[in-house]
Amino acid sequence: MSGEGALVGSIDQGTASSRLLVFNESLAVVQKHQESIRQIFPKEGWFEQDPEEIIASVCSCIEKVGVALGSHDLQRLKGLGVTNQRETSILWDRESGRSLAPAIVWSDGRTGELVDRMVAMTPTKNKDHFRRRCGLPLSTYFSALKIRWLIENNELVRAAIKDGRCLFGTVDSWIIWNLTGGVNGGVHVTDVTNASRTMLMNIGTLQWDLDLCKFFDIPMEILPEIRSSAEVYGAIADGPLSGVPICGCLGDQQSALVGQQCFAPGQAKNTYGTGCFLLYNTGKQLVMSGHGLLSTVAYQLGPTAPPIYALEGAVSNAGQALKWLVEKMELVREISEIECSAKSVDSPGDVYFVPAFSGLYAPYWQPDARGVMIGLTNYTTKAHLCRAALEAVAFQSREVLDAMNQDSGTPLSMLQVDGGMTANQLLLELQSDILGIPVVKPDFAEMTALGVAIAAGLACGVWQDLSRLPKSSGITFEPKNTPQERERRYKGWKEAVQRSRHWEEGHRKSAHYTSTL
Repeated sequence: MSGEGALVGSIDQGTASSRLLVFNESLAVVQKHQESIRQIFPKEGWFEQDPEEIIASVCSCIEKVGVALGSHDLQRLKGLGVTNQRETSILWDRESGRSLAPAIVWSDGRTGELVDRMVAMTPTKNKDHFRRRCGLPLSTYFSALKIRWLIENNELVRAAIKDGRCLFGTVDSWIIWNLTGGVNGGVHVTDVTNASRTMLMNIGTLQWDLDLCKFFDIPMEILPEIRSSAEVYGAIADGPLSGVPICGCLGDQQSALVGQQCFAPGQAKNTYGTGCFLLYNTGKQLVMSGHGLLSTVAYQLGPTAPPIYALEGAVSNAGQALKWLVEKMELVREISEIECSAKSVDSPGDVYFVPAFSGLYAPYWQPDARGVMIGLTNYTTKAHLCRAALEAVAFQSREVLDAMNQDSGTPLSMLQVDGGMTANQLLLELQSDILGIPVVKPDFAEMTALGVAIAAGLACGVWQDLSRLPKSSGITFEPKNTPQERERRYKGWKEAVQRSRHWEEGHRKSAHYTSTL
């Protein structure tokens, strides 16, 4: 590689893979490597990953990129950021360095009954009881419930807590602890964005909340130190990047917001990956949603910088729904074939697909919902199902955006998008049609990796401030359907969603009734 100037790296650890990308000062990728990781579904509704496999994949990416960079360009690498799948929870032994249990992934639904029990324990018997304190409803989604489940169901975890050996972290903490030395002085930290997804951080003070920890009966000593999103946490202890400071940390969706440079209140982005996540920058103002959205920390770019907040709508199954069509239904051989199949028909033929495999997230927050396909006839083909799956992603995003428009009072006039699924042009055309506003895709779609590289670059002086960042260009998709057709289809979607809601609860009641006959 030739050329001079500073470089900054980004570890992007997602649900499907781990990657390391290296950017130059113009925000162009100069080197990258990616490793897939396994997705483990041991029981219905359970979703696990192997923490040791996660860190091994990250180390492999570091090794490959370090070799590819060479000694000269390694000297130009000024810092490294970490962005990660959020809410995914890992408990490990500080003495052995080994995980105490499989990582419970963010969309895992095993804590449904625990959520019901916790809701019943609140003074108001309401899943939103703690919203004012942490910005979140009681849900299977967030880390506190996963930690509580592991404490109640894993003897190794209980013993490690009793002996003072247990550490907790979301994936960022696990990576940073291991890379900075692990059992030999590893730094146990997280950033404000990841901490804001645990239900244990006070979203106003940005500190662990004693009352929340007491409610969930989680010992505070297992929790990492909360830091800003852009500062030096420690240095890589060994390997080809030894000595490089880790100086940026952002949850993946907040990282995409930074990557899209949505720094002004009122700007929003939607990331299409395994799930789908729409974030709306509310600036220094912490806005509590009245329509089922989450209040979260968007970023804090330095220890003395003010926190910036966001409203978020989370959809659990976007790319995962397409993967299900390929791997479980075997409708097509590859995900890339879904777009071609869907394009072969002009509409899904009034078929609707609600992929509520692990319940509905925003704006419903109903873990007992289940997936449905409705409107099937003898006319229905796999092409209609493929198109309905793409529409499902777009419809779910519309529901989130409708809630955001109500909370903000100012309807969004344009949506910036990113993520792996944006390679599907038909999806973006459908999204614009279903929203009725322009959808803008940047030329560089991997905004998750870019965002934390920006945070790390600010911390290590590659860029002096946000105004010095290079701007990106993109392509705009405009709506082409009529408002009448848009609303007709959306009404059908809402009816399909109603049929998916409370399915699991209704099924249990039906089974109980039958057993008593």
